[in-house]
Amino acid sequence: MLEEVDRWLATRSWSVTDRPLHRILAAKQRTGQSVSVVLPALNEEETVGDIVAIIRHDLMQQAPLVDEIVVVDSGSTDRTSEIAARAGARVVHRDDILPRVPAVPGKGEVLWRSLLVTSGDIVCFIDADLKEFSSDFVSGIVGPLLTEPGVDLVKAMYDRPLGGAAGQGGRVTELMARPLLNMHWPQLAGFVQPLGGEYAARRSLLEQLPFPVGYGVELGMLVDALHLVGLDALAQVDVGVRKHRHQDGQALGRMAAAIYRTAQLRLARGHLIRPSLTQFERGEDGFEPRTYSVDTEERPPMAEIAEYAARRVA
Repeated sequence: MLEEVDRWLATRSWSVTDRPLHRILAAKQRTGQSVSVVLPALNEEETVGDIVAIIRHDLMQQAPLVDEIVVVDSGSTDRTSEIAARAGARVVHRDDILPRVPAVPGKGEVLWRSLLVTSGDIVCFIDADLKEFSSDFVSGIVGPLLTEPGVDLVKAMYDRPLGGAAGQGGRVTELMARPLLNMHWPQLAGFVQPLGGEYAARRSLLEQLPFPVGYGVELGMLVDALHLVGLDALAQVDVGVRKHRHQDGQALGRMAAAIYRTAQLRLARGHLIRPSLTQFERGEDGFEPRTYSVDTEERPPMAEIAEYAARRVA
């Protein structure tokens, strides 16, 4: 590991217990910064309500850390929107945000559009499929942004059990993202959960970053933030254990392909002849191919969008 990364691990990797909530609240009051929490959601009726309710109770009613909770629904066919709204979130539908730009499927698309419907100086992203959720996920990653002026982006780190086995989750991280980062961006080798969906950043940084529309958004954001603000402006906080709904192996393959494509674009901005992935499923007549397109589209920095600039002026 690079000496620079060793130093970073000693100075920019913290535990949620390092910043008691009263210290974070005092920093928020002193700096006057506002905090938005965004949950991108697609058919998460089983978990989204509990997450919203816990954040609202712990960090809005009991302690005034969070100023708004926004759930961006990307086309759920279940009761995600209804349950989120009943729990206290403001629910916005993806297709209603910036309608002149047709929406495409993907998590990154939702995160990008969320910048237009939130107002916080700090934006905190939380996946909507978390189980046994703790508000420490929010206060832990928002805390350094309020107490450390030189930090611009903070990722959560945690254990990821799989089927009761400790540390066996995060398969795409271990098989795809971590090798890519170690080989091509070794300064980022210290991130425990580079693909984790729980992170917070200053709006002033997010609005300058391009957003891959799909699963590559987390890797792309880390790499682009490193180039834009440097390693010392990035940090991570240990928030314990993350439990969530796991995807099957083929879904993980498609995720890995999108992440590889995101890395490839950043390595060379080169031409990919065939941006697709073929997988196989057993059918009545043997193994049948299924070909999926790989996310190749990226949204430009939000600062370049006229509607966003007009909102800032207003």
